[in-house]
Amino acid sequence: MSQLQRSADKTVGPRSFSHNQMIAPNLEQSVINSEAGTQWKISSNKTGTKSGQTTRYKSKGLNQVGMQYRSRSNNSSGANMSNTDMNMRGKIIFYEDRNFQGRHYECMSDCADMFSYMSRCHSCRVESGCFMVYDRPNYMGNQYFFRRGEYADYMSMMGWSDCIRSCRMIPMYRGSYRMRIYERENFGGMMHECMDDCDSFMDRYRMSNCMSCHVMDGHWLMYEQPHYRGRMMYLRPGEYRSFRDMGYGGMRFMSMRRIMDSWY
Repeated sequence: MSQLQRSADKTVGPRSFSHNQMIAPNLEQSVINSEAGTQWKISSNKTGTKSGQTTRYKSKGLNQVGMQYRSRSNNSSGANMSNTDMNMRGKIIFYEDRNFQGRHYECMSDCADMFSYMSRCHSCRVESGCFMVYDRPNYMGNQYFFRRGEYADYMSMMGWSDCIRSCRMIPMYRGSYRMRIYERENFGGMMHECMDDCDSFMDRYRMSNCMSCHVMDGHWLMYEQPHYRGRMMYLRPGEYRSFRDMGYGGMRFMSMRRIMDSWY
């Protein structure tokens, strides 16, 4: 048998994974989708156990941020991800219990239903990027904006009765901001074009309510009370013809602000 044939018959051993210093020494693995460039990780954070628990993984579809990261890693093989890349990609860790206890789930992209990975979530830590979290699956229900930091008991902080059920990563954006807000549904009534933050629709535009909008550029947060208080809604580029049809019929939006790259 030739040397080429003998080398082809050799069996390649499994790849070893190093342990994360932030996690108890339990079994942990990660899977990277070769198409989407997204990574999911679930590990046990319980101390005193000799082995980790069985983990499940699910890859998400192709997204723009994932494509950018994959192209960078392909162009510079063996190089580590820069701080800018990590900030653009984002990483949030959800924990079962308060004060970052119990099993945890790491997410680096959108997640439409966290129940597939965790039955409950009472604390989280944002290591990089910005995220919008929701108390219902499929990015519905009450929502809240998380930037880099620790949230040891977010339910008490936000006054929620339900835990996080889905989350959406907000990509970093650098450029101009432009949005048109309308007094009525389907782009009816009074209209104003905005390019910066507005702490009160009533004081600036004499609008008592905003029921539809068209986001041309940038990512925004809209609030139900002046001065960026109360419940909020995340808006990315697109047309929003009826906030009522989106499930926000009982809310009156009265202020808005841009999600700036300095927040990352």
